Amino acid sequence: MTSDHKQSGRIRSKVATRPVLPGPAEPGPAEPATAEPATAEPANADSAGGDLVDDLFRVHAVTLVRVAMLLLGDQPSAEDVVQDAFFGLYRSLPKLKDRSKALPYLRASVVNGSRSVLRSRQRAVRRGVHHEPPVWSAESAAMAGEDRKALLAAVARLPRRAREVLALRYYLDLADHEIAAALGVSRATVSSTASRALAALGRELQEEL
Repeated sequence: MTSDHKQSGRIRSKVATRPVLPGPAEPGPAEPATAEPATAEPANADSAGGDLVDDLFRVHAVTLVRVAMLLLGDQPSAEDVVQDAFFGLYRSLPKLKDRSKALPYLRASVVNGSRSVLRSRQRAVRRGVHHEPPVWSAESAAMAGEDRKALLAAVARLPRRAREVLALRYYLDLADHEIAAALGVSRATVSSTASRALAALGRELQEEL
């Protein structure tokens, strides 16, 4: 991940690229060699921030891509959304006082980024331009295993919020209050949405048997 992130290509699922961060400033000739440079503290903060982003990428990037794939239906779009989420987190680190909120920030960014992609697709459809491959794509279904293809196809036909709730609950294993925070809704809305979504899936899959 660099400042020129649009040229950096697709996210690699196994290797995270460390951001290029400025090092401590060299002391000027008039300063004693032992003097602490004025920029030392910000540089250390940047380095710690880069390490945080790298650690989160290594642990959570693949799972976040899978969640985005469930919402969008194709891997390239999912990778773009997750890459943008990590880049946004890196840029926002100076304003993020509580580093424990970094992962919830990423989850919300992936959901919001996926919504943005879906809105763009809807506008394209109205202009007569059709997105390929459609949700649920054959590529995405193959990732999860052929035996789950029917289930994933049924999930893809659910309303957007229902897909989001199920993705966060069953792919990220989040509690309802964490899902509520990521989606910006109440905990009761999460619970009722999940119940309706599971009921709808049950009916649809029963009809296919």
